[in-house]
Amino acid sequence: MKKDLDFSRTHTEIQHDVRPGRRSFLQGLLFGAVTAGIDLNPLELLAQTKGRKLGVALVGLGRYASGELGPALRQTKLCYLAGVVTGTPAKAEKWAAEYNLAGKNIYNYETMDRLADNKDIDIVYVVTPPGLHPEYAIRAAKAGKHVISEKPMATSVAECDRMIAACKEARVQLAVGYRLHYDPYHLEMWRLARTKEFGRFNKMKGNFGFVMSNREHRTDKKLAGGGPLMDVGIYIVHGACMAANSVPVYVSAKEEPKLNPELFNEVEETINFTLEFPHGERCEGMASFNRGANNFRLDGDKGWMDFNPAFNYRGLKCETSRGPLNYPAINQQAAQMDDFAECVLTGRRTTVPGELGRRDINILMHIYEAARTGKRIELPSISRIAISYPLRLRL
Repeated sequence: MKKDLDFSRTHTEIQHDVRPGRRSFLQGLLFGAVTAGIDLNPLELLAQTKGRKLGVALVGLGRYASGELGPALRQTKLCYLAGVVTGTPAKAEKWAAEYNLAGKNIYNYETMDRLADNKDIDIVYVVTPPGLHPEYAIRAAKAGKHVISEKPMATSVAECDRMIAACKEARVQLAVGYRLHYDPYHLEMWRLARTKEFGRFNKMKGNFGFVMSNREHRTDKKLAGGGPLMDVGIYIVHGACMAANSVPVYVSAKEEPKLNPELFNEVEETINFTLEFPHGERCEGMASFNRGANNFRLDGDKGWMDFNPAFNYRGLKCETSRGPLNYPAINQQAAQMDDFAECVLTGRRTTVPGELGRRDINILMHIYEAARTGKRIELPSISRIAISYPLRLRL
């Protein structure tokens, strides 16, 4: 049995075919209601499904699964924790007892392909280190399950393409775990970006980092794909794309000298980068494993926003030129998983598709190239396709 590798912590409008099966007729009815503009709330959806919530299986039981996703699945309205995949028997026993899981819904990495025969499980959420996302996402898709891959989606664009292709072939949906798409503060940022009420956010600055003192998967290039840029810098990149409502045209970057080269011998320790967008918007970013930071500032012609903290699981704060934002607290992960469950139930496209994750990995790879070469890198035109993600947020 493999050692448990459960460490993850942390549109382009593509129509996915609705997977045929026991819910096809119901999905057709629900999708018709959605496309007709009928906003079905969770209770109405459950009434249509006779109260049956969708079953979720978590692949990888590390800190993010245990600290965030498991508890969030106690709060979800349309889905619940139905099973787990882990390489550690002690974790399997603990989770089975804590979440009252049926023994037949407990898998290890060698047996997870048997998910194909399990009608209790509809969605597989892959929460392993990024380098392992493709293997388990593809296996889940081949088992006929809809897939959520935690961010970053993978460690290369080619691996993202493999995941997208496998899910298309299996006719299942693929989503990326972009929880901040469901946070009201970030949704307000995106609304202002679209309405231009503050003008264009021409000047953006984001910093995200923490101090790491022990070796773990984030310092392993093969498992993590890189250092803080992959782990936390992706939040800045993704947020800047939302705030610019676009995709960068040019990137440049510089890695800072390492203060702890023994620990960070495979990945960067701190990296600074610049994103340049088509209409002149510019974002300066910093991601670090040896410096604490968590803020995002946006300045427009007519107003500004200042997030501090900007990227947390909870407790976000944002001052604006109109005054502070004040939204009710939500569980980002519960909102994220419920939205995906609604997509599966209705056939609606996920708001965070694999193509979105691929876009961000492509940007990160070009940032690494810029840091390596010292050059200002132009992104290929195919990378600049704008991705929209309409969302109905329910508080």
